[in-house]
This record gives sequence, structure tokens and C-alpha cells, in this order.
Amino acid sequence: MKPLLTLALGAALTLGAGLVQAAATVGQAAPAFTLTDSNGTEHSLADFRGKTVVLEWFNHECPFVKKHYGAGNMQRQQETAGKAGVVWLLVNSSAPGKQGHVDGAQGNRVLGEWKAAPAALLLDHDGTVGRAYGAKTTPHMFVIDGQGVVRYNGAIDSTPSADPGDIASSTQFVEAALADLAANRPVARATTQPYGCSVKY
Repeated sequence: MKPLLTLALGAALTLGAGLVQAAATVGQAAPAFTLTDSNGTEHSLADFRGKTVVLEWFNHECPFVKKHYGAGNMQRQQETAGKAGVVWLLVNSSAPGKQGHVDGAQGNRVLGEWKAAPAALLLDHDGTVGRAYGAKTTPHMFVIDGQGVVRYNGAIDSTPSADPGDIASSTQFVEAALADLAANRPVARATTQPYGCSVKY
């Protein structure tokens, strides 16, 4: 029995490694996708060629997500980015029946109550896009440049806590990455460890 268990664990670890390798990698082309948003409109990554895109994995029931929205940090960054021509997209990969799952109407209600300012909330209920990117947490952040290349993969900021009081003293990684791209500089810190709730595939 033990050898069988060892083989099964080995296979699971190998599969996990394969998924990690297939994830969005800084310096490489971002995985293509087409998803429907909370208003029923389809969006493809290719639609935004020439523009910087931010992908934010989103679960409104996650305390780490609530940290940033409750303090207004995420909305502020979304608004600033939008004014600079950046396309900020939320992605909800929570499966039906799992924490954070929303349909279009529920998603729009949450965004309205929170005064969120993304370009769209994309519904990825089968988790295809989340898995393609290797999205692990909510939030998990990706920044893609105008040529479709991943330039940042990781956390929203430097303090992995659910305490809003930590935001002011934290380095805002996504904000810094966008500033680097806007100034035609390499992103100084292109990969960090994402933190938050696990994505509820």
C-alpha cells in the first residue's frame, strides 16, 4: 500500500510542477484568453494589444481582498491606472458553490458597493484562465505590457497580512511595476510571492 501511495504522491507532485511551469512567466508571452464579463461582453487579451494590462484575481469574500478594498487601496490604484490608459481587469475563478463565486449581477453589485473601478470583471468559473496563469491567491496580480509580455507576477504589496493598517507602510508592487513600464524602464521587482486566500477552483 505504501509504495502505491508514494507513486501517487510522486505523480501529484509531478503534475503540480507541470502546472507551475505552464504558468505565466515574466519575460514571456502572456497566455491568450477570451472571457465573458459581468455584463455579458466578451474580452480577449488580444483586444488590448498596445496597452498595459493588469490582471487581478478576485474573491470578494476573501479577507485579504477585503483588506485592500476596505481601505480603498485597490480602488485608488485602479482609478490611477485607468487614467493613465492601463486596462485593469478583475478575474473571478471561483467555481460554482465555492467561496467568492459570483454571477454577473452579483459581481456588479459587489463592485458597486465597493466603488471598484476596473475596466471589467471577467468570469472564469471553470478556472481555465486561472490555471493557465498559475493564479494561486486572491489577490494574485499580473502586469502585461503592450506587446503581450508578462512584466510582473506576484503580490499587490509587500506585507502579507489581512490588516488594512499595514498598507501605508507597504511597498505597492503593482504600482511600482506600472511606473517602471510608463518610464520605459525594466520592472525593478518583477516577481514576488503572492499572498491571500487560495483561488477556489
